[in-house]
Amino acid sequence: MAAIPPYASMPERIWYYAFRVICAAVFFFLIFPLMVIVPLSFNAEPFFTFTPEMLAFDPAGYSLKWYDDFFGNPNWQGAVSNSFVIAIFSTILSTTIGTLAALGLSRPSMPYRTLIMSILISPMIVPLIISAAGMYFFYSRIGIQGTHLGVILAHAALGTPFVVITVTATLVGFDNNLIRAANSLGAAPVRTFFKVIVPLITPGVISGALFAFITSFDEVVVVLFVGSVDQRTIPWQMFSGIRENISPTILAVATLLTLVSMLLLFSLELLRRRTERLRGIKNT
Repeated sequence: MAAIPPYASMPERIWYYAFRVICAAVFFFLIFPLMVIVPLSFNAEPFFTFTPEMLAFDPAGYSLKWYDDFFGNPNWQGAVSNSFVIAIFSTILSTTIGTLAALGLSRPSMPYRTLIMSILISPMIVPLIISAAGMYFFYSRIGIQGTHLGVILAHAALGTPFVVITVTATLVGFDNNLIRAANSLGAAPVRTFFKVIVPLITPGVISGALFAFITSFDEVVVVLFVGSVDQRTIPWQMFSGIRENISPTILAVATLLTLVSMLLLFSLELLRRRTERLRGIKNT
């Protein structure tokens, strides 16, 4: 961020420093709760508070036993397996549907574009408890409530809006002259799609897929309605642990999930910069 110019007035100087204080306060408000979880996950005692040994930085106050409990507990490992299986398949499904929908909505001749877009992003707007209840009654009637298929379809419905939005944003700067040039050179529509369109929208597709994956991996309300004990995911296991058996293992899991989220956000940033380079945009 540029330094304050020497000719700035007193109100401008006050706002210059006040703006930084506000940004620091917002950053602290968002990050501090996450930072507290990390040291507490190494607590040697089964408490959710800092012990005197931890505050004194006594090695006896720290332990890895909650991480050992996570990696050695079959309930937690079953939840991890379910989370990844459901998230991966729902991401593939939502990415495919969302990408095709975004490509269709990007065409000027597409009828009822606004209405269709509103329907596609409605899972982001409608309260999640309403969507979960509706899915429960619908899936119960068709016999897929309490199955992996039902949870995958439900999470795919929640992740599709993120794919539609990200791919649509990528297509805003898409040069349709490239498609006309490919057609004029004799390329078939399928070849044009895979050789011209797909490489240019890949960053947006991957970004949408990552958002869909995170949405499925962190979701707990819908899986409580649609799933059963066989589809118990990590958020469900954490929710049950808070209600039934409070253990700092939850903090260890939260720390690991925070690390995974940070890695995914880092990947999104790399994709954003790659997209800017493909479009010829230079970072200032």
